[in-house]
Amino acid sequence: MTEDSYVTVRDNKITSFIGPDATHLFQARCLVMSLRVIKSGFRLTRGATPTRMLALATQFTGQKYKRGEYDRAMADVQVWISTMESALPVIEEK
Repeated sequence: MTEDSYVTVRDNKITSFIGPDATHLFQARCLVMSLRVIKSGFRLTRGATPTRMLALATQFTGQKYKRGEYDRAMADVQVWISTMESALPVIEEK
């Protein structure tokens, strides 16, 4: 069984993330949104702490982040997202 990853699109909007790489892309996009919300002072859930979100950013980028380095983490994860988006095939749904 092959583990092909791709993104399906309809009307210029992503409709699904298929495969492990595409799933990681979705996770990274959610992480950037979570870091943005945490930076503005909100707390998401008991499990989505600022420390855990920065640790998750480290998994994507390989960089260590100190408390409060949300902007740097978001920028680094955004670079990862851009790279992954350019690498994944996009399949147009009709």
